Amino acid sequence: MPLIINLRHLEHKDLAVKGELPAADLELDNIDELIRADQPLQYDLVAQRLEDNLLVHGSLKLTLNCECSRCLKPFQRELAFDDWACHLPLSGEEKVNIVSDCVDLTPHIREDILLAFPQHPLCESECGGLKNQPKIGAKGSSGAKQIDDTSSAWAELNKLKL
Repeated sequence: MPLIINLRHLEHKDLAVKGELPAADLELDNIDELIRADQPLQYDLVAQRLEDNLLVHGSLKLTLNCECSRCLKPFQRELAFDDWACHLPLSGEEKVNIVSDCVDLTPHIREDILLAFPQHPLCESECGGLKNQPKIGAKGSSGAKQIDDTSSAWAELNKLKL
């Protein structure tokens, strides 16, 4: 069930909504193979009608189940939006979609969550990666070549004078 605000409830006073939104309603599946949103989104919001606009503000919290991009160890990361706000025009060219006097906030919440996804989730900032793996180019490793910095593509680009 999406997070919906009925505009008729905002005619005389602000509306406070608090609860949980199932992770399936956020449609975050298959966005990233290292990040899964399996737990519900917790929200505590206040909706206000300001002339021809809808202002919703409050807090959002979602716990993500992640795998470290270096060592593949599972861990959890919490996304917390303590001062989340959404301003939606109710008229004009960029007005929000209104169905039966109701506005669905789910797509706007989903967008902010996607923007907060970690690009390369790490279990720790100093994660060393997989253990017992030979380093490429390390001395003594069989068949590995030593990498010469002077013959790299970056070194050739540094020679350009622009």
